[in-house]
Amino acid sequence: MDLQTCLKKMQLVGVLAFATVDSEGAPQIRNISAIHYEQDALYFFTARGKNFCKELMEDGRVQILAYTKYKEMIRLSGKAYAVAENEQKKWMDIIFKEQPYLANVYPGDTREIGIIFCIDQAEVEYFNLGVNPIFRETYILGNASVKEKGYYITESCIGCGTCMKHCPQNCIEKGAPFVIRQEHCLHCGNCYENCPVKAVNRK
Repeated sequence: MDLQTCLKKMQLVGVLAFATVDSEGAPQIRNISAIHYEQDALYFFTARGKNFCKELMEDGRVQILAYTKYKEMIRLSGKAYAVAENEQKKWMDIIFKEQPYLANVYPGDTREIGIIFCIDQAEVEYFNLGVNPIFRETYILGNASVKEKGYYITESCIGCGTCMKHCPQNCIEKGAPFVIRQEHCLHCGNCYENCPVKAVNRK
């Protein structure tokens, strides 16, 4: 798996959930399909009068979620910004060509109420529940930084094996200390809760 494959899978899913936060701190989620994919960026269309647009203009942070029929989750976390005025028509024409239904929603000149946003820096997480053991990996779009998640075992480990016994994915290996194979970890915290010497830490 790699970044470009993740973006292609998102494109094939088509309708994606976009999550933002409003001015009162409440989460808001919409389904968006007016999206164009480049190798190094995503472009999407919305209308300037929508609350979605207001939230993007005020804050810009957005999470996008795709879920495939193969039990794959792809989550993109980034910041959206409005494309420069002289580039708006170019990207709008591309999106309307790729998504013909938009001409029914915004016929003729009414599309001018729209605005194109771009995301070119993001963390992209791939999480496959359809394989055993599960598989997860994180990729970077642009110059975004990765926020580490999950658990790791410290030097306080006494090698008792309790963590291995409680791991639902059998992704912990013996060692000094024991090691969690991060690409197969569910991040469930079972090892953390059951370690008798508190040798498991959360990232």
